[in-house]
Amino acid sequence: MRLVYHPAGHDDELRVALVELQAGRWRTARELLGETGTHWTLRTSRTQLLAVAAARSDVIGAWLAEEPSSYDAQLMAVRVAVERALRAHRQQHPQTLEFETKARRAALLAARRAPYDPVPWVCLVALAQIDTLQLRQDHRMRSTEPMLPSGPWRLLHEVNQRDPYNREAYHRVLQFLLALDGLRAASLAAVVDFGWSVAGQHPVGSPLLLLPAYAQVEQRRARVDPLWRRQWAEEPSLSYTLNAFHDWFRKAPPGLRSVTDLNHLSYALWAGHQYLEAAEVFEAMGPYAAREPWASVHDGAALADPGEALLLRARAESLSFARTHRPCTGPHP
Repeated sequence: MRLVYHPAGHDDELRVALVELQAGRWRTARELLGETGTHWTLRTSRTQLLAVAAARSDVIGAWLAEEPSSYDAQLMAVRVAVERALRAHRQQHPQTLEFETKARRAALLAARRAPYDPVPWVCLVALAQIDTLQLRQDHRMRSTEPMLPSGPWRLLHEVNQRDPYNREAYHRVLQFLLALDGLRAASLAAVVDFGWSVAGQHPVGSPLLLLPAYAQVEQRRARVDPLWRRQWAEEPSLSYTLNAFHDWFRKAPPGLRSVTDLNHLSYALWAGHQYLEAAEVFEAMGPYAAREPWASVHDGAALADPGEALLLRARAESLSFARTHRPCTGPHP
């Protein structure tokens, strides 16, 4: 089976809208967001991916110019502004502060216009990672968790008031913790503590049960460890992984499972020698794949694409194991 790397995964409607945006056409995106309505999980993920596709052009500006009273157009303009600010920050662009200020102002205006919508607050959480020195008061609020440093906890609270356990908001906090200006080891410890804290709240049906896995992958990026895979089969990693499998993967609607989350879960299960469960996730993934975590956890530097090679190996081993060990549920032929 040929792998397909596409952020939309099984969301066919989003895939079409992304193609249209990249071609400079916005009407399909407008229709998609209209149909999405207040389904916050879909609205958050779809607007984020649409913004990534639109950030290199003025297609959203054209939409807003033609429909200046459209809230969806305004929100997409916020999303694009945030994406541009984050890209400028990653590239150390000299005008990063201007991009960030523009995006923040637009997000606050959208939050006032639609106080029920969590997405503008998600955008404000996303912008926090640019403030590595925590100069803004909203980025240095004290956490109720004693093991966590100060951070954008009030902004996260605002998101939770509108959409509890919003996936993107929590991942943006994770990125904020990694971006803090200080020792890398301290940032990694905060990420691990944050992942455990969120997963420990046991949000059934939420992909946030996978946050500990994301934290472990960040540890791998920071250092090479010859015993890397072993930790996935040990506690507490194994318990967190199995909790994510049973209480997220098996309970969440298939259409709401992101490609990135499925790839992280399949890796964690395979690395932890849970081959039957890993096979079930690989089967649900179908041909859709993500570069991460495979690109960060491989150890085959001599290969042209060691991350993809590891993914194919893990999938083949898991599916092969399942064929010979999966219990028979029907009569023998």
